[in-house]
Amino acid sequence: MARALFLWMMLAAGVSQAGPLQALDDGELSKVSGQDGISFAAHISLNDPTLVGAVSDSRLSLGFKGDGQSRYIVFKNVRGAVDMFAVSLGVQTRTDGGGDYIAIGLPGYVRYTNFGFESLSVQSDPNAPVTGNLGSLNINGTVSLQGQVRLWSH
Repeated sequence: MARALFLWMMLAAGVSQAGPLQALDDGELSKVSGQDGISFAAHISLNDPTLVGAVSDSRLSLGFKGDGQSRYIVFKNVRGAVDMFAVSLGVQTRTDGGGDYIAIGLPGYVRYTNFGFESLSVQSDPNAPVTGNLGSLNINGTVSLQGQVRLWSH
């Protein structure tokens, strides 16, 4: 109870010192500086078998058609978790004066936990039982990245 009261008092003190909002004219607004863009972290969990009612036979299919025949690459039971920290997205100005570009900052930290698939097969029917197996994949580990992907138009 004391902790909740303390937090409420700190919040009230911060709000009271902020003061009222003030309108800025164009001259004042042009002097305002700051950083643009957003950064976010993500936890992505796919087909977690520990959840109640989890699906035990999921598929991801990619279809291709050639010579009048359809074939599908079927990934069975894609699953796992991916944690990404500090992915950023912002608009930057080009140094050559050629306009702006979108800068996508790579995540500084990526962690994979049991990320992969149970089997990979090539089939003519994506819903048929999987009979062949071209392999499986299971990734556990971390990756540290740095840099940006830059997108601009002409």
